[in-house]
Amino acid sequence: MGKKLKDIAHLLSTPRNVKNKKTTEVEVVKQVPKVQLIYAFNGTGKTRLSREFKQLVAPKCTNDGEESPLPRDKILYYNAFTEDLFYWDNDLASDVEPKLKIQPNSYTDWLLTLLKDLGQDGNIVKYFQHYANDKLTPHFSEDFTEVTFSLERGDDEHSGSLKISKGEESNFIWSIFYTLLDQVITILNVPEPEERETNQFDQLEYVFIDDPVSSLDENHLIELAVSLAGLIKSSQSGLKFIITTHSPLFYNVLFNELNSKTCYLLERFEDGTFSLTEKQGDSNKSFSYHLYLIQTLEQAVAENQVQKYHFTLLRNLYEKTASFLGYPKWSELLPGDKQAYLNRIIQFTSHSTLSNDAVAEPTPPEKQTVNLLLNHLKKEYGFWQQVETND
Repeated sequence: MGKKLKDIAHLLSTPRNVKNKKTTEVEVVKQVPKVQLIYAFNGTGKTRLSREFKQLVAPKCTNDGEESPLPRDKILYYNAFTEDLFYWDNDLASDVEPKLKIQPNSYTDWLLTLLKDLGQDGNIVKYFQHYANDKLTPHFSEDFTEVTFSLERGDDEHSGSLKISKGEESNFIWSIFYTLLDQVITILNVPEPEERETNQFDQLEYVFIDDPVSSLDENHLIELAVSLAGLIKSSQSGLKFIITTHSPLFYNVLFNELNSKTCYLLERFEDGTFSLTEKQGDSNKSFSYHLYLIQTLEQAVAENQVQKYHFTLLRNLYEKTASFLGYPKWSELLPGDKQAYLNRIIQFTSHSTLSNDAVAEPTPPEKQTVNLLLNHLKKEYGFWQQVETND
């Protein structure tokens, strides 16, 4: 039976009774683990789960109607709504330089004042440049309410203010959160509260991170996962971490880097309810991502709904199969005229940089190519085929 997201949030925040392995009768309490790693396909409800979890651990009002402490006292979270706190001032008519502005509210005022007081603007720049471009430099205003960006050219010359891409913007916002998290863990690792640099985190219980990986290439994605895992492992306080992601690679790196963790698969049913299933092993062992790709492609072919992104899924499936079988290039698995098929897949999976290079929607023959290459992979490289039998 499916559950509501608030029920899932309750499961993630509550110790559980489990049977003693030796007696199988006596129930023992299993405490909330230090790290809970959750995989969910895009659109399942990860961001909504983060909001339900925040509301559960830090409700606006207590049961007796009294106002609760501020949510940030109990939980820090990063999700799509975090990025919504940043917006561009695009007053082109007045020829105003582009600025990334920060929505003024109690959370952002607290966050930016804290990071400014702790002298962390330099670390934000360092983290951002590592994942974006070491010449692309953010400049905070004196009051930390807006940011401009320039491309440093050396010899104290720079490009002037420019508007960065959406992906770079996401990296910048993540760099702010990562800098905060680094400070939180460092400060809470001091065991005596009176000896800490600040006591603003003394009541903090949870960190909820939802998909900070949307715009990174694989190399930087792996680096981010390793860095985040290292930071979490360095935490010596009772802080708990919940991480959700749709990226199998990000999930797998965290799975292998983190020792003390519990892993789950979050699924949504057609009736709008959810399940949270504990899993063992990485993405390929525990929730068979490659089988999900096959199912998605088969459904698109059957319903004649093949789109450009299905070529990306097909390429992903070929890459996973080639890696598993030890082929140096995934294109070696293609049938017949390998170069022709390779060119067709590359056409639909490469990122276009110029508007006039945009690729049109797949034609009927191109859609049929997806079906042909999918069937070839299943037939030639050992994917199990279910067949009907007569009883």
